[in-house]
Amino acid sequence: MDSDGTQDARGTHASPVPRPAGPPEVPAMPPLPPRAPATPAMPDGSAFLTWLRAPRPDAAPGVWRFGHRPRPAEEPEEIPARQLLSGALIAFLVGWLIWSLLQNGYIGTWWWVPFDLIVPDAWRGGDSDLGETGTFILYQGYELLVALAIMVGAARLGRWGEVWRRFVTPRFRRPAAQETRTTPEDDPAQWNELRAAGAADAAERLAAEARTGLMRDVDHARILRAWQGVRTGRHNLATFSGAVLKDGAAACLHPSGERDLPARLARHDLVTGQVRLGTTVDDARNPYAYRGTGLALGPDLLGTSLVAVGPAGSGKTGTVVRPLAESLCLHALAGRAAVVVVGAAGAGLGPADAYDVVVRIGNQESEYDLDLYGGTTDPDEAAAVLAEALVGDLADPHPGSDSRRSTTVLAQLLGPFRAVHGRFPSVPELRQLLDGAPGPFAALRQGLQETGQESLLRELDARERQMGQPGDVGGVLGDRVALLDRPAFAGFFDTSGQSRPFTLKALDHPVRVRIDLPQRGHADASKMLARLVLAQFTASVAVREDRSLFACLLLDDATGVVTPEAVRGIQRLRSGNAGVVLTLRTLDDVARPLRGPLLGATGCRMALSGVTPWDGQDFAEVWGKEWTEARDVTDRQIIAETPAGKAVHMLRRVITGKAPTARAVTVRQVERERWSASELAHAVPAGHAVLSLTDVKGEHAPPLLVDLRG
Repeated sequence: MDSDGTQDARGTHASPVPRPAGPPEVPAMPPLPPRAPATPAMPDGSAFLTWLRAPRPDAAPGVWRFGHRPRPAEEPEEIPARQLLSGALIAFLVGWLIWSLLQNGYIGTWWWVPFDLIVPDAWRGGDSDLGETGTFILYQGYELLVALAIMVGAARLGRWGEVWRRFVTPRFRRPAAQETRTTPEDDPAQWNELRAAGAADAAERLAAEARTGLMRDVDHARILRAWQGVRTGRHNLATFSGAVLKDGAAACLHPSGERDLPARLARHDLVTGQVRLGTTVDDARNPYAYRGTGLALGPDLLGTSLVAVGPAGSGKTGTVVRPLAESLCLHALAGRAAVVVVGAAGAGLGPADAYDVVVRIGNQESEYDLDLYGGTTDPDEAAAVLAEALVGDLADPHPGSDSRRSTTVLAQLLGPFRAVHGRFPSVPELRQLLDGAPGPFAALRQGLQETGQESLLRELDARERQMGQPGDVGGVLGDRVALLDRPAFAGFFDTSGQSRPFTLKALDHPVRVRIDLPQRGHADASKMLARLVLAQFTASVAVREDRSLFACLLLDDATGVVTPEAVRGIQRLRSGNAGVVLTLRTLDDVARPLRGPLLGATGCRMALSGVTPWDGQDFAEVWGKEWTEARDVTDRQIIAETPAGKAVHMLRRVITGKAPTARAVTVRQVERERWSASELAHAVPAGHAVLSLTDVKGEHAPPLLVDLRG
C-alpha cells in the first residue's frame, strides 16, 4: 500500500541509483532489538497491551503524559511535620486528660445528664427490666459514646487525618498499575474506528497481532498514520484493509523495511509522540503542577523550534540532541516525520544503520554526496541558497539586512552555465568563474552566442564589468568557495551525475538523514556547510506538498550558522509544520544584534548548567518578570518594665542565650525576574538545565529547572 510510511525514503538523491524492486521482505516476527522500558514487546502481548492502555491524561506543555498523575495548580498549605506531629500528640494527651477527669469525677457528673434525660428509669439499677448484663452494656455504651466524642474532637483539633495521610498511608500504598480498566468501546487495542468504518476483518487481525505479541509501538503508530490517510481521503480503504489482512502488524512498512531502530537509549511514547528528557525538579522556583513530573518533548513543541545553550560537556549532544534524533527517527519509521541530523563526525548522534541516508562529507567511503544547490533547477533560487551558505555570516547582522549583492553575482554565473551545460557548475568550475578565469568565460560566451540567448549574455557581460571593481563581492565568494575546493572534498559536490547527491527536496518523504561535517582541519568549511543545510531546509519545507509530515533539522553546534536570513527562515517554519533544534556553546557565537531575534523566533529555550552571566542575562530578559510575594521579617527586642517581667526575661536569656524579641512580618507583592542572570550562571546544578516551552497552539510553560539525568 502506498501510504505516508511507504514512500521511497532512500531514493532521495538527484540522480537515480539502482534499487531493489521493493522493500526487503520482513518475516512475520523478526528478532526484537533492545528496547526502552516504555516500549515492551513480549510473546503474549501483555506488556504491549499494558503500555497501549496506560493512562495518558491531558497535561501542560512538556509534561511526560505516560502514566502521569495531575497535580493541583497551586501548592496546598502544608503544616510542617514537626508541628503537625506535636499538635496531634498534644491533642491526644488533652483528650486523655479530659476523659480521665470525667472518669474520676473531678469535674462533676454533669456529663451524665443526657443519659438521665433519655434513658427510662425502668432500665436503670440492678433490678431493671434489662437485667444486670443489659444495664452494664447500657452504661458502658454511653461511656463509649462520650469517649468517642472526645476522641473525634481531639482528632479534629490535632489533625489526625492529615497525620494518617502523610505518614501512614504511603507505607501501605501499592504501586499504581500502568494498565487501566477499559471497556471494549474505548479499548485502543480493539481498533474500533476501523470496525465502525467497515474494516472489521482488518481490525480483528490487528487486535489478534497485539494479543499475541506480534505488534510493537512503531507498528501501532505506523498503521494509525496510514489509517489517518484513509480518513482524509488520500488512500483507499480497500487497499488499506488488504495490506493489513496480508501483512498484519507489518503492513504499510517504511521503505527501508525496518520496524524499529537498532537500539534505544531514551524513553519514548509513540502514542503521544513524546521522548522523555528528564525530570522537573521539586524546587520552589518551579510551578507546583510541574514539580516531580517527567519532562518530555514532541513535535508539538519542536514545531516552535528549540535553542539550547551550554558549554562543552554540559550534555547538549548526549541528553538533548541524541534523544530527539532517536525520537524523530522512530516517527519517520511510523511515517510521521522527516529528520535531518547534522553534526561533527563521531559526535554520537546515533548508529549509521538507524538512518536511511548518511552523508560523510570529506570521507571518500561515503555512499552519499550532498547537493550543493539543493536539488533546484532555478538559478535564482540556487544562487540565493548558496549565497547564504557562503557569505551569510558576513552580511550586516541587523535583522533588516540581506545578501542581495552576493545572490546577484552568483545568479549572473549560474544561469549562463546551466543554459550551456544543462547543469550547475562543480566547485572547481564555480571557483574559476568567480576568480574571472578567461577560459571558462570565453567558453560560456561562445555557448550562449551559438544558442542565441541574449539575456544571459547580458548577465555574463555585467559580471565581467563588475569584476575587479571596488566593492565587488565576487572575490569574497571565490575565497569562500576555495574552502570547498580542497583535496579532502575532491569527490564531493559533484554535479555531473556520477555520484549520489542527497537533496533536502526529499523532505516530502519520511526520510532519516545524518550529515557528518569534517570539523577537524576544516572548521570554516563545516560552518559554511551547516549554513547551507539550514538554508536548504528552510527553503524546502516552505514548498512541500504534504505538510502533514513533520520535518525537523537537528543542528549540533550552530556556531557561525545564525544569520539574519536564518532567523527569518526559522520564524516561518511553524506554519510549515517544521522546526529546528540548534545548540550553542555560548550566545557569543551569535552576533549581538541577532541574539534577541533568535531567542524570540524559537518557542523553546534551554540554558544548561555552566552558562556565563552574560548568556544568562539574555535568557533573563527574554523570560521576563513575574509578580511574587516578598516577606520582610524584623525582630524587635522586648523591654520589660516590671520586676517580674525582668526576671522572666533574664531566665529566657540564660536558657536560650538570646534576648527576648518580638517578630514582625511584612508581606508585599514585588516584580522579580523569573530567573536572574546570576542564578542561571551559578545556581543550576551540573546535569541540569532551565527550559521554557511553547507549543504550536501557543500554550507555554514558564522556565523550569530540569534534571536531565532523571
